[in-house]
Amino acid sequence: MKRLYFIFVLIFCSLSAQKTLPFDTLKLKEVKDMFADDYGNLYIYKNKDFSFTKYDSLGKQIGKLMFTVPFKVQTVQNPLTVPLFSENAQELKFVDQNMNEIQKVDFKQKFGFIKMVYAEDLQQIWLLDESSKRLIQYNFRNETMINSYPFGDSFDDLMDFLVYENKVYILTRKFIRVYNFKFEKIFEAPIDNGKRFRRENEFILVITNNSILKYIPEKEMVKIFGDSDAKIVDKNTLSYFEMKDNKLYLYSLEKNTETKLQTEPDARPKATEQDVEKSAEKPSESDSQEEKLEKKTQEIESKNPAESSLQKLIEESSEVESAGV
Repeated sequence: MKRLYFIFVLIFCSLSAQKTLPFDTLKLKEVKDMFADDYGNLYIYKNKDFSFTKYDSLGKQIGKLMFTVPFKVQTVQNPLTVPLFSENAQELKFVDQNMNEIQKVDFKQKFGFIKMVYAEDLQQIWLLDESSKRLIQYNFRNETMINSYPFGDSFDDLMDFLVYENKVYILTRKFIRVYNFKFEKIFEAPIDNGKRFRRENEFILVITNNSILKYIPEKEMVKIFGDSDAKIVDKNTLSYFEMKDNKLYLYSLEKNTETKLQTEPDARPKATEQDVEKSAEKPSESDSQEEKLEKKTQEIESKNPAESSLQKLIEESSEVESAGV
């Protein structure tokens, strides 16, 4: 019973409209970039000293890396294997949840000059070789080149790239471009201050300085989160994060109004009478209070929190709690 109550309390907290996280403002000064994993841990990169520090959600330091050269963090979605690439050192590192190095791939002996790396999984990586103007698929476990494709785009102003389902996604500060492996352009759209990609299942997201955009395949880019006053933004599967005025804020993943870039947002369809009646239905009085809580818990645990209507479940659960749980 206590476990059920704790689940609902946790969700109430995560669905608050805005929450200030307890981070010392001194830690957030001179921050170049910020990342959030799906466990609520935060990672801060400072370009001044090339440091990469991991904190828990309360601001307690978990681990820290210090480098002598700049490096690029690809993603922290899987905190057990975080990929870090250094163009200067021409190497890729993987670190674990405690920021300990677990794997290193050196490109200096086998390739010309690698401009950027995308780690597809724990075996295969994609390389942009600037010297040969090629996109290379490489198995770093057995040091085998799998495929090689002529790279038809410019290496100038390149911020990030990603390969997914036989498509190559290229991000610069001002544009997103999508190609097939023949480097025929499938899609292009303007972007303001593009920084990096984030892939969530089949969705491709673009992180900019102060907004998060979703790619609608071969159609458009849609803004799903943004704040013109933010310095840095990021997201995990539960929340959006933003850094503003040396403070860190968390926002729930409630369904925001998606704004199409350079177009008017679509009008939201009005609720039908049937929908209103359905939403007004109450749980069966024959169920016990504990059975009601158990049902709500099963619904929450069986759905993806980023896609399910958690707010509705919470409102219903609060009615159950007020009834005497």
